[in-house]
Amino acid sequence: MSKFSKDSDVANSNLEAIMSSPTYKVAHEDKEFLNSNEMRGVRMLLEISKPELHLELAGITSTIIVFGGARIVDRDNAMKRLDEAKQALNKNPESESLKQGVRSCEKLLDLSRFYKSAREFAFLASKYGQSNLDKGQRCSSHVIVTGGGPGIMEAANRGAFEAGCRSVGLNISLPFEQHPNSFVTPELCFQFNYFSIRKFHFVMRSVGAVLFPGGYGTLDELFELLTLRQVGTKSPMPIVLFGREFWERVIDFDFLAESGLISQDDLKLFYFADSAEEAWGYIQAGTSESL
Repeated sequence: MSKFSKDSDVANSNLEAIMSSPTYKVAHEDKEFLNSNEMRGVRMLLEISKPELHLELAGITSTIIVFGGARIVDRDNAMKRLDEAKQALNKNPESESLKQGVRSCEKLLDLSRFYKSAREFAFLASKYGQSNLDKGQRCSSHVIVTGGGPGIMEAANRGAFEAGCRSVGLNISLPFEQHPNSFVTPELCFQFNYFSIRKFHFVMRSVGAVLFPGGYGTLDELFELLTLRQVGTKSPMPIVLFGREFWERVIDFDFLAESGLISQDDLKLFYFADSAEEAWGYIQAGTSESL
């Protein structure tokens, strides 16, 4: 073989290496590059831009946030889970963990009434803000936005679905498997990697918020909303704490005010409600100008 032929073979082999090198990929098609630590800022920008683009195209002018426990299910499912817990305890009546399981299921059965209320509230709000959909218009106000998961989130998306209206779901990638519930509008369901960007989209179009009983996630979102309102970063908006008895037991707001840690005026940043109609009336009164 001639030297020329050898050089040609080496060149061809090198060209193949060039073409297959990740550095030769167009940047936006290089997944390994985009998923690198150095590109975290770019990924966050994409998570800001993609939902914003689709919400704008969908004509979503304002939203109402609904937060609440992912473990709160409808009454039928709550009763089924309690029956299963009791059956398990009957097989091992000395188990303390199974006894606690029964007690937890009994509490969740009681809390199932909030699933029904969230569903009713979302129905009312959606019918009000999206009545123009019947006339063929796509712009919508007071669109329900949830975390897109189970529990109270499902109930709110379900209420909008049953009203024949659209709703938004902002899912988050978690270490354990999570799926969007079945009632989110498909083209308005988004998945996030960054909690901070997800929070941004929750708040950006919001004109009101209703918080049902929930755990750490619900409390996190509540205090974030109250802080944004307290410092004036977020424009005035009605915030409803649904279920006075629950919230007054979980958080002693009066004690915070009496201790001087918040002002008396800060107690006016939220409103207690115990029915879907009461919650919707307060939201409606505080947001009518946004239609």
